[in-house]
Amino acid sequence: MTGVRVLHEGAGLLVVAKPPGVLVIPGRGEGGPSLREQLEEQLRRKVFVVHRLDRDTSGVLVFALDAERHRALSQAFESGKVKKRYRALVEGRVDAPQLVDAALVPGRKGRMRVARPGEQGKPSRTRIRPVETFAKASLVEAEPLTGRTHQIRVHLLELKHPLLVDHQYGRAEPLTEKDLGGSGDAVVLARTPLHAARLEWPALSGVEARAFEAPLPDDMARALELLRQAPA
Repeated sequence: MTGVRVLHEGAGLLVVAKPPGVLVIPGRGEGGPSLREQLEEQLRRKVFVVHRLDRDTSGVLVFALDAERHRALSQAFESGKVKKRYRALVEGRVDAPQLVDAALVPGRKGRMRVARPGEQGKPSRTRIRPVETFAKASLVEAEPLTGRTHQIRVHLLELKHPLLVDHQYGRAEPLTEKDLGGSGDAVVLARTPLHAARLEWPALSGVEARAFEAPLPDDMARALELLRQAPA
């Protein structure tokens, strides 16, 4: 399948490495075909959306190829049986694992925010673990234990370690090579550096236990390369 890396196809499942900058389903007047539309055109068959990732988020994305597996996997996602691991590039040094337990409520302009005292927010928990630390940034693993909109991004902001680029919750301007410790002016990161690295689920009705991983996309890999080469 040109353009979209297929991680697995078979047994009623299609698992792909979603590229950043693509909507999973058609949006309201937003440019370009959605990932679902691209896959349906290439496969010449209907695919069922099991879960979604934000437009700018890359990584493992699962589609079902029949109604039975769509139902089983959708229920597994909704009931929290699917384990998710993300990789994120964030501001500052994250030196120790942390559990963020902070309820979320809708904010302004499509954002979410942490509930204030007395507000009834939706319970939200995320485990954050450092993977690599640099002078002014870190690569972390984020494991959402609940599935709220923008949960990882808002919880990282609550820790005062927002994503290196995030037009809704942090820095909106792209990062260049020079910004990341290099010497050039070429843009390296122009989107939220959040990547769905791994998905895992147990045996389900009509679906065997599986785990899938997607490698970091080129922009995050390049940012990491520059951070590793920069002076400590």
